[in-house]
Amino acid sequence: MTHPNDNVAPKPSILLVDDDARFRSRMARAFEERGYEVQQADGYDAAMRTAASDSTEYAVVDLRMPGKSGLEVVRELHHIDPSTKIVVLTGYGSIATALEAVRLGATHYLTKPADVDEVIAAFERTPGPEVPDAIRQGEAPQTPSLARVEWEHIQRVLTDCDGNITKAAERLGIHRRSLQRKLSKFPTPR
Repeated sequence: MTHPNDNVAPKPSILLVDDDARFRSRMARAFEERGYEVQQADGYDAAMRTAASDSTEYAVVDLRMPGKSGLEVVRELHHIDPSTKIVVLTGYGSIATALEAVRLGATHYLTKPADVDEVIAAFERTPGPEVPDAIRQGEAPQTPSLARVEWEHIQRVLTDCDGNITKAAERLGIHRRSLQRKLSKFPTPR
């Protein structure tokens, strides 16, 4: 006699590693709605305990966390199970770090805010042209220009201030109008 669940395919498993509990729980709910079995970790230690006891098929790792960084999480998850597909989420100012994560074993990286459908699409893609071959072969990423680093830093601070230009200008130690002028310019190429 067959059981009704005998023909049900197992759910794909995913580990979400992010110190932002609200973001992590929203992502978890969205993945569960799409048929994933979700495990959550708020940082390196919890992620390593989870991966050591039950390696998942997929992982989403935030690069910027207190304590050990997302790079260390990527390195260890890849070491524990090289078949785990890892997508790294990064904010402004850490593209070079995201490229380093790819070199360490991540499948792709996405800038925040990324939604679940974008993450799933990144898992399904083969590593694409947005990650230069030189990075995949272990060469150091090209150093961004000072103007690019400044632009990315401004964007990061602005994001941290929820888009409040006055608050961001205060944190950056510049006048609000100066910040508005900088924001009106496009980021310069590396």
